[in-house]
Amino acid sequence: MLKSLFNWKVLVNLVVAIGVFVGLVWLTFRWLEYHTNHGQEIPVPNVVNKSVHDAVKILDDTGLEYEVDSANYDPKYRPFQVLQIYPAPGSRVKDGRTVRLKVNPRTWAQIAVPDVINKYSGLAFQRLDQVGLKIGDTIYEPSIQKDALLRILYKGNAVNPGARLPRFSVIDVVVGSGPMRNISIPNVVGLSVKEARAVIAKSMFEVGLVEHEDGGKDESDIIYYQDPASGDVRDQGMQIDLWASKKTPAELRAKVEQLNSIYRMKVDTSLPPVRYEEVHNEPRYDAPVVPAPAPKKETPKVEAPKTETPKPQSTAPKPVSTTEKPKASTSTPATGNTAKPAASTSTQQPAQKPKAKKVVVE
Repeated sequence: MLKSLFNWKVLVNLVVAIGVFVGLVWLTFRWLEYHTNHGQEIPVPNVVNKSVHDAVKILDDTGLEYEVDSANYDPKYRPFQVLQIYPAPGSRVKDGRTVRLKVNPRTWAQIAVPDVINKYSGLAFQRLDQVGLKIGDTIYEPSIQKDALLRILYKGNAVNPGARLPRFSVIDVVVGSGPMRNISIPNVVGLSVKEARAVIAKSMFEVGLVEHEDGGKDESDIIYYQDPASGDVRDQGMQIDLWASKKTPAELRAKVEQLNSIYRMKVDTSLPPVRYEEVHNEPRYDAPVVPAPAPKKETPKVEAPKTETPKPQSTAPKPVSTTEKPKASTSTPATGNTAKPAASTSTQQPAQKPKAKKVVVE
């Protein structure tokens, strides 16, 4: 066995195999050096703060590949300005290496407009603010959908839900202010159904029941009756019912009279108008009752007796009134009168009416 192993033919084959293996390894490394440009490195140029167009031109001249990645928009930097480069400037890379550029975009990233049409304005404003849209002017427009968001405007043009706008864009919104009152009903008798729909929509009303005489749905049929009648006043959004036929309104006079008896109320103007008076019962507010204070017990004061100073009596006789009627008597008239002196009174006594004096005739 050993004798056969050391045979010269076996040794020659072994040497040849080792030589082939070494040759293959050497060729492989040589091919790798040639393919990877071993030892041929290029420094990464500094293109930070340059515009993306200038940076791309410099990288092309250097022999480096590039990828542009848009970062979040930063208003502090210019649009399309290179903010960062990887690998870092000054690093040595192989020829053909891909360099990644981080560039400031022209504006904010675009976002989709949320579907807030016909939604309550308070919730719609909150949703628009969440996605990053700023609300500019709020325009109020008459509509039966009060406080609902009707349209979104961007630079004066209507924007549909799902449209993409730059983030933090300023938009205007149209909000319903409620229906208009007392709008005159338009006259659509004699028009086609299609024309009547346009006139009714323009007058801010809605089309209600459309009854075709032949049971079809031909939009070219002529309107021969409408309810409410033209000239009546209604609020915005009210429905107008239509009756259409291929005949003219003059040919359907009997049908019109029948509809008038149903939909047109006849008011008897011979009766006096009914007057309604409103009675306003205003609440009465009575002042709170305050209990009267209890009477205070007063101690009677003891007054000292007053001493009266007697007045000096007058010595002049008081004249006798001549208006007194003399008593009926059988005696002769008196030759003289005797007057009594006035009695002295207290200084505190009030004045009294003088009494008639009695005349004694002797």
